Amino acid sequence: MIDSDRFDPFNNRLCRNVRNALSENFNKVLAQKNMQSVRRVAGFFLNDPLPLCVRRYIDLRLAAYEQVLADVRNHHLDHPLDIAVAIWDQHLFFETHEYLEQHWMAADGDQKKLLQAIIRAAGAYVHLEQGNLTGAKRIAAKAVAVLELHQDQLAPYADPQLLLAKLRSLDPKPPILAGTAGPANRSMQTTDLP
Repeated sequence: MIDSDRFDPFNNRLCRNVRNALSENFNKVLAQKNMQSVRRVAGFFLNDPLPLCVRRYIDLRLAAYEQVLADVRNHHLDHPLDIAVAIWDQHLFFETHEYLEQHWMAADGDQKKLLQAIIRAAGAYVHLEQGNLTGAKRIAAKAVAVLELHQDQLAPYADPQLLLAKLRSLDPKPPILAGTAGPANRSMQTTDLP
């Protein structure tokens, strides 16, 4: 069975299945601008008896997804990095990774490197959430090396210095990235992503 106090997708198949199914459908939520597909998937899991930690995870994810969708709508977010920051700021690190992966696959050059670094930064926080300091340290170091070189590309969307400081120290409290770099506070974007 599952430890009822800990949602652990690294060591528990049910947790992994729930995380992956919700995250996959969250990308559909963003594309369709409605929660229908992810609510259907959540309902599939919620119809069965579940450990409390899994029910809590689903409830928290649905609430966070609603908030991201509201942010996307209310702030007219359409650039992948703006949307990724909105996802990140809800502490949806696995979803940040999953969302950016599709854009990373279509990118090239420095854009591809920047997206990979943000994906790795999100991965570091996925590991930190699970208490895996070794994995977090390894992935964070790779993210930091690239983010240091591409700070100017990230700056219109998020505070690169704050992110770098948090990753270097493996601060378990993740940074809020939107801050003053959000879409309402810039007049033009300096990076065009596919």
